[in-house]
Amino acid sequence: MSAHVHFLGIGGSGLAPLARIALARGDTVSGSDQEPSARVDALRALGARVRAGGPPDAAGLAAELAGVEVVVASSALGDDHPEVAAARALGIPVRRRSDWLPELTTGYRLVAVAGSHGKTTTSAMLTVVLRAAGLDPTAVIGGEVPQLGGGALVGGGDLFVLEADEYGGAFGGLDPALAIITNVEWEHPDLFPDEEAVRAVFTAFAGRIRPGGTLLACGDDPGVAAVLGTLAEHQGGGPRVVRYGFGDGLAWRAVDVTAVNPTAAGPSGEGGPAVVTSTRVLRDGEPVGTLRLALPGRHTVLNALAALAAASELGVPVETSLTALAGYAGAARRFQRLGSAKLPGTGAVEVVDDYAHHPTEIRATLAAARQRAAGRQVWAVLQPHTYSRLAALLDDFAVAFGDADRLYVTDIYAARERDDLGLHAADLAKRVRTPSETSYVGWTELPERLVADLAGHDVLLLTLGAGTITELGPDLLALLTPAG
Repeated sequence: MSAHVHFLGIGGSGLAPLARIALARGDTVSGSDQEPSARVDALRALGARVRAGGPPDAAGLAAELAGVEVVVASSALGDDHPEVAAARALGIPVRRRSDWLPELTTGYRLVAVAGSHGKTTTSAMLTVVLRAAGLDPTAVIGGEVPQLGGGALVGGGDLFVLEADEYGGAFGGLDPALAIITNVEWEHPDLFPDEEAVRAVFTAFAGRIRPGGTLLACGDDPGVAAVLGTLAEHQGGGPRVVRYGFGDGLAWRAVDVTAVNPTAAGPSGEGGPAVVTSTRVLRDGEPVGTLRLALPGRHTVLNALAALAAASELGVPVETSLTALAGYAGAARRFQRLGSAKLPGTGAVEVVDDYAHHPTEIRATLAAARQRAAGRQVWAVLQPHTYSRLAALLDDFAVAFGDADRLYVTDIYAARERDDLGLHAADLAKRVRTPSETSYVGWTELPERLVADLAGHDVLLLTLGAGTITELGPDLLALLTPAG
């Protein structure tokens, strides 16, 4: 039975896939977002009615909400937000994403992919594998995946793959049949005061796995180990646990990780994506095949190993999974190659964009970049994401750039926060010791500064962050590419 669902913050990575699912199942979909975006345009093209910009007056809001049966609001919007308040005043039920997800996934075998890092890639890889195996899954992923046509996929099977986010308690009401925890680390300091608070919510999440269900857990991660210890103590063992990773004694292991073709530029036409990483896979100590990936980095291997193990739990032959993973071409903003350009005089630059905005993610992404660079210099541009994260993790950020030859730190992207901590991006630039060539550059000056500095160099340039930094790469390439 169809309904009229109105999404507040419909263009965000959390709600846009849910809106696509609603459209695909026949619901009437409307919504609003503060800014126009490609996601908003895509939803309009699918039939959603979306207003971009600030809210209208009370009469305008009442007209906009006429006929709406339920409002789903972004966790970034407080209860005092005009649109949330207007919906409640009109007697329309308001759901947060955390409330809506259990309703959306009811009736499915839910596969929930959780973790502080790696959720998007792991859930995307798993969905690609399940679709290749003919299981026709439904999926909601927190990033655009070209192979899936976006961040949402509506299938006819009984499997639902969900990127399960801890932020705002979004995964708190789920009851997965199969869950993955990739890692557990202090993140979102605006919500969690310390690492123990983060571990507590992941323990609660794992405790909600359905009776007879399975938890796939990274056996290399100390945060995951702490969660498993607490879970066993409080629940007499909890769900069945299958561990994966690089370490000895794990059920699923990746061994002999090799950089096959680190200078590959990406998809190579009809032959599929070019392989840049290869590793042997062991299950219970026995070799089961070779995992080949088109993306660099040991963290990517771990994500693929989790997807492989999950697919096996769901009955997919290992050979089918390995073939599908070899063809996985990546998600937007996850080591996404934007292009390359010759530089004035001599030299060239390849630009790669990545969502990394936590010290652990930055270290992993830079290590992958070093693998891909194959002797070229690696330069990084960081746009810190939120004042609270930079303040809480400042010391970790200061030592996260060891694999970069040069670093530019630009202005903090505030997101949902206000500048009330007295912190500036230049404070981070001053603390970084490696690389020695680290400088603060204001946002508006960045493109021209990079054009000037790049001349004469051969560089792999990474743009890092979860804000508007994604605009920098295309702007830079446009400046470096002659018109016509």
